Amino acid sequence: MKNKTLLGVLVTTLAVVGTFTVLNHQSVANAEDSSDTGSCIISVSKETATGVLQLSDITTHWAKGAIDKAVQLGFAKGYPDGTFKPNSNVTRAEFIKMTVEALKLPVDSNTGGTWYDTYVNVAKKANLYVEADFKSGNLNSQMTRKEMARLSSRAIGEKTTDDAKWMYLATKKGLISGLGAGKLGESENTTRAQSVTIIGRILTVNAGGSLPVDKYAAASAEVVWHGTNIFTVMPEVFTSNDPNKKDKVAELWKKENMIINAKDGEYSGEIEYIIAIDLADPNDPNLKLIPPISSLKWQNNTSSNSTLEGIPISKWKDSYLIYFKSKVIYSKNSAHYVPVSTMNYVPLVISGTYGDVNEYVNGTLNKIAPVFKDKPRDQTIYIFPKKGWLQNGALTVSIYAPSYSNYYAKNQDLVSVSGPFFKE
Repeated sequence: MKNKTLLGVLVTTLAVVGTFTVLNHQSVANAEDSSDTGSCIISVSKETATGVLQLSDITTHWAKGAIDKAVQLGFAKGYPDGTFKPNSNVTRAEFIKMTVEALKLPVDSNTGGTWYDTYVNVAKKANLYVEADFKSGNLNSQMTRKEMARLSSRAIGEKTTDDAKWMYLATKKGLISGLGAGKLGESENTTRAQSVTIIGRILTVNAGGSLPVDKYAAASAEVVWHGTNIFTVMPEVFTSNDPNKKDKVAELWKKENMIINAKDGEYSGEIEYIIAIDLADPNDPNLKLIPPISSLKWQNNTSSNSTLEGIPISKWKDSYLIYFKSKVIYSKNSAHYVPVSTMNYVPLVISGTYGDVNEYVNGTLNKIAPVFKDKPRDQTIYIFPKKGWLQNGALTVSIYAPSYSNYYAKNQDLVSVSGPFFKE
C-alpha cells in the first residue's frame, strides 16, 4: 500500500510542474507582497513548455500579454489558486513595490517596519514618490489612476510642479490609455491588469522605445491640465517655427488669462474650456458637445444677419471645429458693456488667418469662419480648414470684455504662436 501511495505522489509531481509562492499580506487583492505575517501558503501552478506560468483567469483578458511578461520578469506574481485576479485593485504600496522591482532599483532587505517600507524608501530616493502625492488615506489605500499617472510619469523622467498636468504627461507618452471615448477615470481605482501594463510601458520607454498614444485620452488630459485640447488635436496648426518653442508650444497657453475682469470692475467673464473637434473623425468624442453636424453652417458673409446665407459644414469635413464654453460672471453696467441678454458668453477671437475674400464669400473655406445653426452668432463655434488657408500674422487666441467704448476695452491673449506659415 505504501508503494502505491508513493507512486501516486511521484506521478502527480511529474504531471504538474510546481512553483512556490508565499502569500503573506493582509489584503486579499494582493499577490505582490513580502513576508511580514509569517504565513506560508504553497501554490502549485501549471507552466507552459517555456516555463511561463499558466494563469487560469487571463486567457481571454485584454492584458494577458502584459501580465505574462510581468510574471516572466518577476515583478508580478499569481495567486496560490493559479489565478491572477486582473480586475482586482492594487494599493499604493503594491504599485510602488512592483515599479521598484521592475526598474531593478537596489532594495535593502534588512529594513524593519512594514513590508513595504523598504520599497517606499527606495522610491523616494529615486524621485518616484513624494509624501505630498497622497493627500488622503495611506499607502495601504487603493491607488487611483491619477496617482498612477504621477508615479509612472516620474519613472520615465518627467517633471512638473503642476499637479493637473501629470495625466497629460502620462497619456502623451503612451503610458496610460483612456477608458474609452476619451474618459480618463482619474479618480477610479487602478487594477492589477492596468498596473502591470503601465509598468511594462515604463520599461519600454526607458529602453528607448516609443508607444502608441490614445489621442482621445491625451486630448481629454490636456483639457484637464489647462482648459483646451488644441495642441493635441491641431498640432500642425498651433505650432511654432522657433525650434526652441516647437516641442513645448503647449506650455505657452495662459490658463490664468481665461478669466477676464474689466478695468472698471463692472464686467467679469470666464472661458471654461476651448475644445477642438476633428470633423474628419466621426468617432471624435467631443462631437456630443455641439448640435448635429447636419444642422450647422459656416458664415461666408460675416456682415450679414441673413439665415439664407451660410455653407453647410458637412461639405467641409476636412476641417476642425473649435467650440468654446464660457460664462459671464457679472455685467453690472449695460451702458458700458453689451448686456447679458444680448451676449451671454465671453467673446473669443482667433486671428492670423486669411484667404481670398471673393472666394470666401462664394463658398470656399480658406480661413477660419464663425459657425451658426438657426441664425448668425447663435453658436460659440468656429470652423478651421485643414488646408487652403494662409497667415497674415501670428495665430492668436484672445478674449475680450464686450465694451461699447475703447475706454473700457480690455482683451487678453490666451496664446500667440507663429503657426506653420508665419515667421516670427
